[in-house]
Amino acid sequence: MSDSSTPILSTWVEIPKNSDFSIYNLPFGVFKNKKLSPRIGIAIGDKIVDLSVLDQEGFFSSLFLPEGIFLKESLNDLISLGKVQTKKIRERVQQLLLAENGELRDHSARGKIMVNRKEAEMLMPVKIGDYTDFYSSIEHATNVGKMFRDPENALLPNWRHLPVGYHGRASSIVVSGTPIHRPKGQFKDPDMEKPAFGPSRRLDFELELAFITGKSTKLGDSVEVEEAEEYIFGFVLFNDWSARDIQAWEYVPLGPFLGKNFGSSISPWVVTLEALEPFRLAGPVQEPEVLDYLKVKKDHSFDIQLEVMIQPEGKKASKVCTSNFKYMYWNIAQQLAHHTVNGCNINVGDMMASGTISGSTEDSFGSMLELSWKGTRPVKLEDGDERRFIEDGDTVIMKGYAEKEGIRVGFGEVASQILPAK
Repeated sequence: MSDSSTPILSTWVEIPKNSDFSIYNLPFGVFKNKKLSPRIGIAIGDKIVDLSVLDQEGFFSSLFLPEGIFLKESLNDLISLGKVQTKKIRERVQQLLLAENGELRDHSARGKIMVNRKEAEMLMPVKIGDYTDFYSSIEHATNVGKMFRDPENALLPNWRHLPVGYHGRASSIVVSGTPIHRPKGQFKDPDMEKPAFGPSRRLDFELELAFITGKSTKLGDSVEVEEAEEYIFGFVLFNDWSARDIQAWEYVPLGPFLGKNFGSSISPWVVTLEALEPFRLAGPVQEPEVLDYLKVKKDHSFDIQLEVMIQPEGKKASKVCTSNFKYMYWNIAQQLAHHTVNGCNINVGDMMASGTISGSTEDSFGSMLELSWKGTRPVKLEDGDERRFIEDGDTVIMKGYAEKEGIRVGFGEVASQILPAK
């Protein structure tokens, strides 16, 4: 579906107003419930289409899919079939859900195929082999530079020339709803004579999106910038938890380590690039001009509204941030092209996060580090509480959606509670 030709669609499925999971979205995920083993489904409204039963009933017979492809504990094997095939699967499901199509609506197995989403437990959507975190918001990089380096020369000399990133820990990425224990480590404040050890005192969230690679490369090969989206299957919301005090003490000279690798949280539904097509737009002007291998000919940014809420234990949630993915200085095509330009190989299911998504206004900063300006100005919550950083018992909730001309495509949410250090 392109921006100029997206048809107006209606479905026989009852969809709540402002649902993220519209007929235009149809994201992929892995779920189970009390009766069903782990399997792959597609979300629409408050329902999940059980693709394994849909396949068993012959609805995908023309696609000649491998037997049992939907009875998997991750999307990796399905994604490995390639974009041509996964696009056909999604389009077939969309066709079956259209208001004028009675194939599934009137089928005797409809009750088994359409599963209640509230009764399902969502699992990790992919088995992640490798994870890279970028640093692609110029507003975020500038804010951090002002706080920790030089207010007059906040950006490092290389920042406008390449997408900065680091290789992170994949084993500690967890699905929404999984609690995170406060990490422990070394820290040293400027007024301390020597470092101390203990639970982090400055635990933070980072508002990000992450893309999942859908195609592998061989060691030594590179992905051209204009081919990059052929290797990207879809997106999830990504909360890159950060222990700012541990991070500040350890990051020189080699970068993030214990301050980052204790946990990251993702949303369970993978929104495809195809679903986001109507929301494509040009990114920020890049100055100075980038090197040839990073020059793009088409738009690779997306207008995706994002928000973060903090919910203290037993209390109501308060919105603390409203941002947008379109602010990102370095886009996904440039990130993947740069990641592989040295011959680094990628595999299906690799995850690459955007880095903190911050805008130019204070309410659009994508981390507590920025919102509280290194803890110097507390963020007020609706019930009168204040936060400089995240406290034990707090649940951080991130949401994201794109909306235009009656078309809404959303991600649901990623929510995780912080538990005390073990």
